[in-house]
Amino acid sequence: MMRKATSYGVYLMPAVILLYLFSCKPEAGKPVAENAGNNAATSPEKQAKAFQLTAEFKSYWFAGLAEITSYELEQARYGERREGDAVLIYVTEPFLEDKQVKADGNNPSNISVLKLNSTKKFVTGIYPYSIMTSTFFPLDGQEHALKVTNSVQEWCGQVFAQINNREQYEVSAYSYFESEGDQELKLDKDVLENELWTQLRVDPESLPTGEILAIPALEYLRLAHRELKAYPANASLTKNREFMVYELEYPELQRTLKITYNPDFPYVIEGWSETYKSGFGDAAQMMTSSAKKIKTMKIPYWQRNRNKDVILRDSLGLK
Repeated sequence: MMRKATSYGVYLMPAVILLYLFSCKPEAGKPVAENAGNNAATSPEKQAKAFQLTAEFKSYWFAGLAEITSYELEQARYGERREGDAVLIYVTEPFLEDKQVKADGNNPSNISVLKLNSTKKFVTGIYPYSIMTSTFFPLDGQEHALKVTNSVQEWCGQVFAQINNREQYEVSAYSYFESEGDQELKLDKDVLENELWTQLRVDPESLPTGEILAIPALEYLRLAHRELKAYPANASLTKNREFMVYELEYPELQRTLKITYNPDFPYVIEGWSETYKSGFGDAAQMMTSSAKKIKTMKIPYWQRNRNKDVILRDSLGLK
């Protein structure tokens, strides 16, 4: 099977534009300047294939606010559906490509990323699950996310995995299971399922379609105890009434992911569904987890940390 490279199209970037974002920062730090993927250190090759960041895009994403969307979650786990909630938090921030961390201050080598923090919370019987995934997607035209991290916590223990995009994907994974243990490995730069949730918000037309190789979501690989590697997948983009649906089907995994989003900018994700076998052994059955949007807000949430701000959770429909 041939790998299919993601095509972003060819755009020319405007001159250097400094845009500011007051995001989560060290306690003693100061707000740092954003650049909209147009810094002076960006190579001509990267500029040639960079996303076309329109005035509308910059006004929305570089306004010093985060976009928070809450969802009603039905999560399949251990062969039963569980009620919970999910939240997608999108925000732009300056990123150091070499260290692969958020920059503490202005630097010519900073690049802008669209970061997604995705959370899910649900209860299985007496004990709760808490899942978080962070994806750092570059706005300077690079092909893949620069970094992806995932952690899962529940009363049996916790697992953590991180992918760093360097010459290859450098993967570190840790688990309390003996069979998974501590792992360090390198993978080819195939499509990352996790990055598609941010790439979609920047330019949905750039999403890969057809037969591809993709590394499934880190969350899924851990919950399903599957090997962390790329799998053959079929990707498609279709219209479903007023919304668009991006679908990934993994035949080997018997798993299908569907992401439903608004076709108009800023391409807000309306919900998703994920179907694969849930349960143990022969009793495992095909089940579908799903999420439906409750509300979207744009706020500087890192400044809303007082007791009086708890009411904002009610506004988002979060328990």
